[in-house]
Amino acid sequence: MSISIDEQYDKVYRYCLLRVRHKETAEDITQETFLRYLEHPHYNSVDKTLQLLYTIAGNLCNDEFRKTKTAELPEDKADGEDIEDSVLSGFELKQALAKLSDEDREIIMLRYINGVPLNVIAKLHNMSRFALNRRINNILGRLHEYLGKEELI
Repeated sequence: MSISIDEQYDKVYRYCLLRVRHKETAEDITQETFLRYLEHPHYNSVDKTLQLLYTIAGNLCNDEFRKTKTAELPEDKADGEDIEDSVLSGFELKQALAKLSDEDREIIMLRYINGVPLNVIAKLHNMSRFALNRRINNILGRLHEYLGKEELI
């Protein structure tokens, strides 16, 4: 069983955008990720393909941070996004997610936004599926707690 590269492109792009918070840089990193992936077409397993894609993307994002250690990366808005909808639907969640560590935010994004299987995320973070499941439950509990409070600032 193999996965469609087209299906994964947008997910890897969102992952990179979350990490670098700059649209053009995320696009460049995503393209570089897939170029490097295509240099190694011998991975036939879905798990290995996803793991390789996210490992390459994560390493490229880390390289980008090393290049721009002191530069503050701007937070871009999605093109065409309705401001009212953005404020109503995403403000509290965005604030709650900002309270999480970078690694916890990455785990939640990979699992719930990109739909990456637990075993792939576990391998990326060098932990067992059981430990990852416990960690996700802990993160979700904290998010629920953050969202349940009236003052999030």
